Amino acid sequence: MDELTTPPLLSGLAEQSPEAMRSVDTSDQPVLVLSGSGVAGPQNRRMFLTRVSALSLVIPGVGAALAACSRENEPKQTGAAGGAAQPAAPRGPHNSDSQLDSSVLKGHAHGGTSATAPATQGAQNVAFQRYDPTLPPLPPGGSQTLDWRAREVPVRISDDTVIAAWTFEGDVPGPIVHTRVGDTVRFTLTNQGAIPHSMDFHAAQVDPKQAFRSVVPGQSVSFTFQPKYAGAFMYHCGTAPVLMHIGSGMYGAIIVSPREPLPPAKEFVLVQSEFYLAEPSGRVRASDYQKMLTTMPDIVVFNGRPHQYMAAPIRVKAGDRVRFWVVSAGPSHPCNFHVVGEQFDTVYLGAPPQSPLRGVQTFSVPPGGGMVFELVCDVPGEFPFVNHGFGHGQKGAIGILVVEP
Repeated sequence: MDELTTPPLLSGLAEQSPEAMRSVDTSDQPVLVLSGSGVAGPQNRRMFLTRVSALSLVIPGVGAALAACSRENEPKQTGAAGGAAQPAAPRGPHNSDSQLDSSVLKGHAHGGTSATAPATQGAQNVAFQRYDPTLPPLPPGGSQTLDWRAREVPVRISDDTVIAAWTFEGDVPGPIVHTRVGDTVRFTLTNQGAIPHSMDFHAAQVDPKQAFRSVVPGQSVSFTFQPKYAGAFMYHCGTAPVLMHIGSGMYGAIIVSPREPLPPAKEFVLVQSEFYLAEPSGRVRASDYQKMLTTMPDIVVFNGRPHQYMAAPIRVKAGDRVRFWVVSAGPSHPCNFHVVGEQFDTVYLGAPPQSPLRGVQTFSVPPGGGMVFELVCDVPGEFPFVNHGFGHGQKGAIGILVVEP
């Protein structure tokens, strides 16, 4: 097989000698040719940008990244009269591919973990807080404005574990958003962290290059959307590598109610996710990117904390209809949702109230997806709700629904 069939990683290209890149077969695909000083330390800016253009043919997005690196590291150019050269016209927002950025992750200051300085400071003073799973009420007036901050902070997920978290609004998951089909959501994200972050709402239909673009520390991005479909939707940071940002805590649920009201119910939101943690350092455990690539999590949770709804169960009354809005944030595994001792009389595959399934015992919610589960609690008792993929259920994705007489 021709060795250029699979696009090369940036890190690999940077290490290849000019001689190794001079001869390539151009019969089937674009060709990258690097000569002279190669990628690192270009001697001639025009020649470098020409090579960058060729590189973009092979690996879309990398050209802009390399050009930016060149502008940061080169001495400032001067015009013919000794004055500063005019800056190039801006190309607009750019988010490079997560796989490509993954190849240079080791060069980041956090070294492949979430242990940025803000995410580790003050870890010993962080208190545990149960995440309230109750669906908040719809805001009045058919619109809402969300002004959120991307922050890197320590979060205690159990008595003995504090994680170096990347967050929306300082918690994992971020806040539950409740809106309705056709209502307006005006959103602004301000980056108060140490590295770039962004926001991707799965309930929005917008141009992702504009709305979901990354913003550097100290800057903001704003956009507006009106959800078209009802359901349980995920939101998450879309900055590359996306695996790292979701795995470090930047996710949550946006619940979109239909225009026509569903039957009255006690409504709860469960966001399942996974933690892949490095060994403790200074009373905090950072998320580990290499562990994320193995897809073998240390802990699996509902709403950011293992077993929290065992110690402090969800409580309802006999006869109540209970509606679970379940989102699987992953980053890699589904949630096989099941309530022990009960069956779901209704499961919505798509936008409620359409496409209901009746009499369901367990159903899988894919990573990046969401579904709606309903049951009538007509028998008093204690009913575990769990990821029935028990390798993950026993790692923390389990709670108790208490039905009181």
